Amino acid sequence: MKKDLFQNIEFDELDRAILRELQKNARITNADLARKIHLSKPAVHNRIKKLEKRGVIRRYTAELDAEMIGYDLICFLQIRTDGAQDRLNCIQEKVKSLPQVQECHHLTGEYDILIKVVVRHRQQLETFVKEHISPLEGIQQLQTNIVLSECKNNGDIPLDYRNK
Repeated sequence: MKKDLFQNIEFDELDRAILRELQKNARITNADLARKIHLSKPAVHNRIKKLEKRGVIRRYTAELDAEMIGYDLICFLQIRTDGAQDRLNCIQEKVKSLPQVQECHHLTGEYDILIKVVVRHRQQLETFVKEHISPLEGIQQLQTNIVLSECKNNGDIPLDYRNK
């Protein structure tokens, strides 16, 4: 389902409660979720299906500890392009296909693209940049920032912003 650029989906408090709980624990059963938000199990099920169909809930996933499975280096690559839209599109398409890339964002400001990359070590980062990023046509500048420590990594969307 393609989203309208200015789409503004309204949620009631029960939708927000469901989404808050699913952000905390996507494996919660419908029965447990129903008990937590004081709604029937079928009503919870129907609301979740509606949220999935509308594209609000995109997927369910497990959050892994990268360091515990051997990915010790998180980096942010900032790319400035020559401004040609076709080359920018090509860079974005290439980057989306790389498994080391966790996030890719088209930006305003000094750089055009911000990429979050996870690799095992410095040599793997060097290989990644040399083989996959540097050869891409249209790149004028590449800056690599290595994460020294992480103070917050939480993908939760604040659902109560309209109430404050």
